Amino acid sequence: MNDTFDKGMKVRREVLGDAHVDRAESMKTEFDLPFQTLITESAWGTVWASDRITRRERSMLTLALLAATGNFEEIPMHIRATARTGASKEDVAEALQHVAIYAGVPKANHALKLARQTYAEMEESEE
Repeated sequence: MNDTFDKGMKVRREVLGDAHVDRAESMKTEFDLPFQTLITESAWGTVWASDRITRRERSMLTLALLAATGNFEEIPMHIRATARTGASKEDVAEALQHVAIYAGVPKANHALKLARQTYAEMEESEE
């Protein structure tokens, strides 16, 4: 591919984990290949690869933005990523407090529900 794609794939694996990326890659088709390339290069190879803010901060921002815009489907994936980015449960709770104030209590409430469920699943898998 190219340097941005390669960097994006490296960062994506570091943040989401090999198992997640391998599953996603195995489901990639010719139809969605251009989209997958776009997000690997732009989201992971450009935005997440930047060292202007920490991955911890990026996790908090990403979770708050997903919740604020009602894009709840990716919240569990990004909660799982906090194990690798350094964002604590307390950090996530603080970010979602902002969502409640600036984007609405129902969105924050739903995001908190998803976060609680995902953290519980993560704790179960550690046992």
